Amino acid sequence: MPARDLLLLLLVVLSWAINFLTSALALREIPPFLFTALRFALLALPLAFFLKRPAPGQWPRLIAVCLCIGVLHFGLSFSALKAAGDLSSPAIVMQSYVPMTALLAWWLLGERFAWRTGAAIAISFCGVLVLGFDPMVLDHPLAVVLMLVSAAFLALGTVLMKGLRGLDMLSQQGWTALIAVTPLLAISLALEPGGVAALPHVGWVAWAGVAYAAFVSSLLGHGLYYVLVQRHPVAQITPWLLLAPVIAIGLGIAFWGDRPGPSLWVGGAMVLGGVLLIALRNLAKSRALKRA
Repeated sequence: MPARDLLLLLLVVLSWAINFLTSALALREIPPFLFTALRFALLALPLAFFLKRPAPGQWPRLIAVCLCIGVLHFGLSFSALKAAGDLSSPAIVMQSYVPMTALLAWWLLGERFAWRTGAAIAISFCGVLVLGFDPMVLDHPLAVVLMLVSAAFLALGTVLMKGLRGLDMLSQQGWTALIAVTPLLAISLALEPGGVAALPHVGWVAWAGVAYAAFVSSLLGHGLYYVLVQRHPVAQITPWLLLAPVIAIGLGIAFWGDRPGPSLWVGGAMVLGGVLLIALRNLAKSRALKRA
């Protein structure tokens, strides 16, 4: 990969890692589902000009993807981030969507994987159990549960996305933003009373967090990611994305007061190590197919 593209990939990773910190700051004042709705409302403004209509018969699948990822994944992941007392454990547990995606693809699509990938999946899930014994995590067990459910919906949305045809990443992001806003607002009004009414009193730090999530993490980060996957195989890029939770852990220690214990370090290493093994196996398969 050329040095220019490596720098772009590092920018993607940084934008996603910093989003954990800026979002956590914003969630001090804005409830999670309302925060997600505001993020997508801002994101929909520029992307509305780039929308492409899905192919005939694709609307049900597209709506299911948007609800799984836009509403349930993001809404629950920000709920987990707010419930957690740290940035480290949510950043790590979110990566469990990778082994979940492999299992769902096997179950729903019939995709097969070798024993090495199966072992990597098992290592990742065992890592979640190990980090769950860290005192920092034990104080907020709901956060881990919410993030695991969030990761499961991201995995399901990712598997369903494989069946979408004729939509580029900008269109998928745009439709996700447009379709998700109304359900997110409805959930916020039902579960987060007073959230909308309190918006006039929200400080600039929280609004900056919303803007960062929409324009930097989503628009810039995912936009550059789309450019990179057009130039290089996804399998070649995926291992580098594991830098995002690692940087998020560093930000949590430096700016959020995280003090990970041995269980979190060991469990986190198991989760990320398992995900890395899966990514490397996919890269090896990709190269083997090219040679064939």
